[in-house]
Amino acid sequence: MIEYPEGATPLYPDEIEGVKFKHITTRGELDHLEQGNIQMGLGWLSRSRNPDILSEEFVRKLHKRLFGDVWKWAGKFRTTGKNIGVDAQQIAIQLRMLLDDISYWIENDTYPAEEIAIRFHHRLVYIHPFPNGNGRHARIIADALLTKVMKKKPIDWAGGYDLQLMSVRRKEYLDALRAADNNDYSLLFAFAGYFSEPAN
Repeated sequence: MIEYPEGATPLYPDEIEGVKFKHITTRGELDHLEQGNIQMGLGWLSRSRNPDILSEEFVRKLHKRLFGDVWKWAGKFRTTGKNIGVDAQQIAIQLRMLLDDISYWIENDTYPAEEIAIRFHHRLVYIHPFPNGNGRHARIIADALLTKVMKKKPIDWAGGYDLQLMSVRRKEYLDALRAADNNDYSLLFAFAGYFSEPAN
């Protein structure tokens, strides 16, 4: 039985069956395997030249690169309801709308680059496309958008903490995401170290 930290997405039995290493019995063992896979995925991402980040194909491919050595369903949209996220049948539609919005915002300078990345991250987590790994995937792809598309520095999401473990930093992160669900981004901006310009 795998225990989950607060705010993590529990897996259904058939999703847990998708783990490629049947000897896994604890969250710590699973985290260790996932972290190794994520490091390889980050290596692949750093070598990727001019990827089409704002495409469904890339969103799925990145998730598979980050988690595909651990989970058989990596890179595949979830088909079940969760404690967070849109209806599973709406995932592709909502993702397409999000990617189109981000493209428009970049093209029209709707928001500063950091704000676009933070809003992208939040909405991707809100959609929750995959059975698990959504927060980590969303933070990584938001940083890829910043560094590879907008030529800015990545965000220090962790702030010296492991966001997979329950901590003050994780609680601040979850509270900020929940506030953003209600269209209040102030906590998430502060969490990411970004302070928006006041409106004129």
